[in-house]
Amino acid sequence: MGRLQLGIIGCGVIGSVHARAAAESEQIELVAVADVERELAEKTAAAYGVETVYSDGAALLADARIEAVVLALPACFRIELGLEALRAGKHLLTEKPAARSAAEVRQLIATRGERVAACCSSRFQFMESARVAAEWIGQGKLGALRLLRCRAITPARPAPESPAPAWRLSRELNGGGILANWGCYDLDYLLGICGWCLQPETALAQSWRVPPAFADTVAPESDAETHITGLVRCADGIALTYERGECTAAQAEDSWEVIGEAGSLRLWMTPAEAKEILSFESSRAEGTVRRTLWAGEESFGTVGRALLEDFATAIRTGRPPKTTLTQALLVQRITDALYRSAERGEAVEV
Repeated sequence: MGRLQLGIIGCGVIGSVHARAAAESEQIELVAVADVERELAEKTAAAYGVETVYSDGAALLADARIEAVVLALPACFRIELGLEALRAGKHLLTEKPAARSAAEVRQLIATRGERVAACCSSRFQFMESARVAAEWIGQGKLGALRLLRCRAITPARPAPESPAPAWRLSRELNGGGILANWGCYDLDYLLGICGWCLQPETALAQSWRVPPAFADTVAPESDAETHITGLVRCADGIALTYERGECTAAQAEDSWEVIGEAGSLRLWMTPAEAKEILSFESSRAEGTVRRTLWAGEESFGTVGRALLEDFATAIRTGRPPKTTLTQALLVQRITDALYRSAERGEAVEV
């Protein structure tokens, strides 16, 4: 069927990452790029040999050559463009979070039809370490699952040299703060390696905005959280505990774990030069035995290419992409519930 004819809307930092990945792929031909800042679009086009440049997304979607589109712009702009893309018969890869609410994800699902639609929250599932973890869990090595856990803390840094983007901590523009930005990755990763088996029922959460001492590290109009913690109770006695924080007066920590009756895995989600998966297995004679299940090096470049290759392969073969809109909806339902609970100060249904 030939190379996938792709268009990218949004030529900022992440749009350029997609453009580079498309240029490196033998399955994809980058046909056109678009950005309201035309100079930015032209710069991206020149860097990756793209002939067609548009000043708005609607014009790119009207291009009959384009089979599929990547939406690489803030969440507030993605829902209408996503709906328009699907109505125009284009396959859709949307940046994360999939939308600002579960209601918006449901709109995309209702409009999808036979088109492939995927979310970039799947990025970190494409690494070898994630594959090994998923296979280990899928083989039942941990026994019945009990707890999925994430605690990721980024300490406050010195005052920045340039202002933070307004969308990053905006409920209107991004759907939320640190949970919207990073929670979609954490939840997608943990739910994905566990085979998307969790059925969340209730959530209880607390969130905090940037501490006054670090207010100059965020945009002045920011109204979303920089720190959140929560508990999600699921069917079959499984729980998920979650904490993400930035601009915090706390020690750095990056920890993702899956704990079962017979064993557990301690994971590192993001790419790094030296990574390992630690396995803790129960032994009646020795107690808990620790060993290294996997060790290696992983890069962001590999993740970017794999994401687009998976999208293209899903379109050409008819198999599902790594994270479908239905799976992205589960992530968004949990996200929405954590936000509702934090606002109301009580447990809520997911």
